[in-house]
Amino acid sequence: MQLISDEQETQKSFVERFFIFWDKAGILLAFIVVCVIFGALNPIFFHPLNILNVIRQVSIIGVIAVGMTFVILLAGIDLSVGSIVAFCGIIAAAFQVKWGGSLFLSIVIPLLIGGGIGFMNGFISTKGGLHPFIVTLGSMSIFRGATLLVAQGKPIAGMSQAFRFIGAGMVGPIPFPVVIFISIVIIAGIVLKRTVFGRYIYAIGGNEEAALLSGIMVERYKISAFTILGFLSGLSALILTSRLNSGELVAGQGYELDVIASVIIGGTSLMGGEGGVYGTLVGALLIGVISNGLNLLGVQPYWQMIVKGFIIILAVLLDKLKRRFRTT
Repeated sequence: MQLISDEQETQKSFVERFFIFWDKAGILLAFIVVCVIFGALNPIFFHPLNILNVIRQVSIIGVIAVGMTFVILLAGIDLSVGSIVAFCGIIAAAFQVKWGGSLFLSIVIPLLIGGGIGFMNGFISTKGGLHPFIVTLGSMSIFRGATLLVAQGKPIAGMSQAFRFIGAGMVGPIPFPVVIFISIVIIAGIVLKRTVFGRYIYAIGGNEEAALLSGIMVERYKISAFTILGFLSGLSALILTSRLNSGELVAGQGYELDVIASVIIGGTSLMGGEGGVYGTLVGALLIGVISNGLNLLGVQPYWQMIVKGFIIILAVLLDKLKRRFRTT
C-alpha cells in the first residue's frame, strides 16, 4: 500500500510540475516551436515583410482579445465582437466619405458606439439575468444586419490620408497598430494587477457569490468589462477600416473565434478568475503565426478553421484537467 501511495505521489508531483511549467512558459515555448516549424517548411515565413504583416494582423485581433480577457476573467463570453468591428468600421467610413464628418468625429463616434454596444450587452445580461452567450449571439446578428443597412449593401471606400495613418502608419520602424496594441496590453496589465478594479475582476471571476457577500458591486464590474470590450472592438474597427481604406461589409467575420482562442490559449480560464493579458499577447501571436504559416503553405481557409477549433478544444481540456488536478 505504501508503495502504491508513493507512486501516486510521484505521478501527482510530475503532473503538478508540468502544469506549473505550462503556466509559466508553456505557451511561449509552443509559440517558438510553431515559428521554427513554419520557418523550416517555408523560408519566406521569416522574411521581414512577412513578419511585419503578421504583427499588423495580430494587432487588430489582439486589441479585441485584451478586452475579451476582462470578460472571460469574469467567466463571461462575447460573440458579437466581429459584428461590432463591422458596424463601427462602416460608421467610421460613412463619416469619412458619405456624411462629411470631420476626422475627429469619424474616430470618436465609432469608439463611443463600440463602448455603447458593450455596455448594452453587459447591462442586458446582468440586469436581465441572461447568459452573455445568448445576449451577444443576438447582438452579433443585430449589428451584422445593421452594418448592411447603413452601407446599403456596398462597401464604403476612400478614407482620408490622416485617417489611414491609424492602420497603415509607422512610428519609426514600428507599425502604428502595433504601438496601439502594445500600449493597450501594458495599460490593461497594470489595471488588472495594480488596481482595485483589477483585483475585483479576479475576485468576482474566482467566486462570484463570495465577492457579492464581500460587498463588491458585481453587476457594475461585469457591465464595465463588457463596455471595455466594446470600446476596444470599436478601436480595432478603426485600425482595420484604415488599413483596408474601406468599410467592408464582411469585416470582422470570424473574429470571435480568433479572439476567444487567443485568450484561452494564453492561459485565461473560461471558468474565470485566472489568467491575464500578457498570456493573451502570446496567444494572439500564436494564432496569428498559425494563420500566416498555413496561408504560406497553401492550406485552404476551411482547414485553418478546423485547426483553430481543435486548438481551442485542447486549450479548454488542458484548463479543465488543471482545475480537476488542483482540487484533488
